[in-house]
Amino acid sequence: MIPPRKPRAIWERFLALVAGATMVMAIGAIFLYVPTDRVQGVVQRIFYFHVPLAIVTFVAFGITAVGSAFYLWRNDPKWDQRAHASAELGVLFCTLVLITGPIWAKPIWGTWWTWDARLTTTLILWLIYVAYLMLRNLTSDPEQGARYAAILGIVGALDIPIINRSVYWWRTIHPAVLVTREGGTGLTDPRMQLTLLVAFVALLLLFFWLLKLRTSQVQLEAQLAETERALLQMS
Repeated sequence: MIPPRKPRAIWERFLALVAGATMVMAIGAIFLYVPTDRVQGVVQRIFYFHVPLAIVTFVAFGITAVGSAFYLWRNDPKWDQRAHASAELGVLFCTLVLITGPIWAKPIWGTWWTWDARLTTTLILWLIYVAYLMLRNLTSDPEQGARYAAILGIVGALDIPIINRSVYWWRTIHPAVLVTREGGTGLTDPRMQLTLLVAFVALLLLFFWLLKLRTSQVQLEAQLAETERALLQMS
């Protein structure tokens, strides 16, 4: 007799299917549906990846900060495991942000990188959460490492509003607003706005699916480590 599937497994499969279908729609819209920008040309299409990646990065590190706060408050390892998994994905998405940005910048700005306020603060955000991941393994006591990392995970999230407002607080060449930018070179076409929305939804769904998978894996790793420590104490 085949055992019935758990509701959690069914939900994960459904989320994977929806994320995959939405991603296919987003890619099709980016390369087949949306018009080419009349000023920037075909390179502008990378923004349909770059901008949603940046927003999802903020979501990931926001979840890390919230999970870290609840872990310090309730001392429940499940919150730390969620925060840990989200931080790993946040670093991944932030890395893609830092890759796609220079790909656009080279033909538009004439350089791969400039120490622009938003670029610099985004790089700082990436470094903070790379340090978060490294900090977890610097102590022999996993619980102590998790607590140190949780503090950094909360403090690091303060960089997110700084990134958001950096184009207004400092002189910068980074585009401030894509949809309503003056001169008609922003995403003023409804097809561009729709494509950006679909791409954002696709990447957000992908993130939450990966988050569920990675959280389950982190929880399993913690259980295995605890079992290993118990066996060593018995031997």
